[in-house]
Amino acid sequence: MSFQTGLSGLSASSRSLDVIGNNIANANTTGMKSSRAEFGDLIAATLGGSGSYGAGIGVAVNAVSQQFSQGNITVTGNTLDVAINGSGFFQLTQPDGSLAYTRDGSFKLDKDGYIKNTTGANLMGYPTDKVGNPTSVSAQTLQLPTSAPIAASATTAVLAEFNLDARAPVAASLTPPTPRTTYGTSLTVYDSQGAQVPMSLYFERVTSTTTDNWDVYDVATGGTPVFQMQFDASGKLVAPVTSPTLTVTTPSVVTPNITASIDITKITQFGSAFAVSNLSQDGYAAGELVSVNIGTDGVITSRYSNGQTQTSGQVALADFRNIQGLTPLGGNAWASTYASGLAVQGSPGVGKFGVLRSGALEESNVDLTSELVNMMTAQRAYQANAQTIKTQDQIMSTLVNLR
Repeated sequence: MSFQTGLSGLSASSRSLDVIGNNIANANTTGMKSSRAEFGDLIAATLGGSGSYGAGIGVAVNAVSQQFSQGNITVTGNTLDVAINGSGFFQLTQPDGSLAYTRDGSFKLDKDGYIKNTTGANLMGYPTDKVGNPTSVSAQTLQLPTSAPIAASATTAVLAEFNLDARAPVAASLTPPTPRTTYGTSLTVYDSQGAQVPMSLYFERVTSTTTDNWDVYDVATGGTPVFQMQFDASGKLVAPVTSPTLTVTTPSVVTPNITASIDITKITQFGSAFAVSNLSQDGYAAGELVSVNIGTDGVITSRYSNGQTQTSGQVALADFRNIQGLTPLGGNAWASTYASGLAVQGSPGVGKFGVLRSGALEESNVDLTSELVNMMTAQRAYQANAQTIKTQDQIMSTLVNLR
């Protein structure tokens, strides 16, 4: 019996050394989680069903469990490198269509704009609209519009913030009249094809017995006012109460004229010089993808050459009721099993899910010092079990040689 007991000890110690060796080999593997061999003793039950037990008959490796503790986070500077600080796994769709889960956030863009890891698996996430609102609760493969530029968008709204000089005389009261270009500004708007079209606004003070009035023109000379603004005694705008609409003629015969509403609610008339503080619009030309950034909440923001930023999706995370039930697949990935339970999906930073850090990776949680100590312990255990076999052999030899 001692031979078999010693042999079981050798086998268990050898298995433990295999696990320790694997941990040490993967000390620099991104997102790797260390493992440990868990042992159980073997007891021989006596015959006869009396319930008493005999001596132990050896040891067995009950399980090799993984330690899902947080690894250190190292800054890499690559915006597509993502680390999870807290609970959760990235969801992947393997090349064969199966699902996998990983803590390795070293992702890359392929030629079609899909976000993939080093093994070619696609990162999963939630689709969003341009401003970041989710459009589906089902995780899908994430794809950025890299194959073609984003389409141009015509200007539909203009925001104007400026002050008109309350000390300005009525234009027609002077000889010659105050030039209309004295108080004017302009900005560039875009047609449906993304072509730039200049839009000008000129302001001319006119007479009134009850309010301060300014006519607004879109031409420097001649023409009729496109609308009129009225200010009260405190210099606040009282009319018009709704945003007026301007039509800008495009030079192309193909594109329709630009029709845009002008937000003038923040225009004032104070006794200070005419000054424009803000003049903006919502149109833009076509643009190519320049860079990608992933926020702590997993929202992917794409920046384009036309100065626009758009949300292109949100990284989804998954967690399990029993993460020890996950089975390793290799390539820093795990698969769910009956023991782990079904994956619970969510967004980074919500509930029990950790937050993301772009431009960083989670290191392996292997502690080399501990592993080297464990290796020495396992080596001594292996030697001790070999010694029990050697001792039993000597005893057997003595018995055989009795005369």
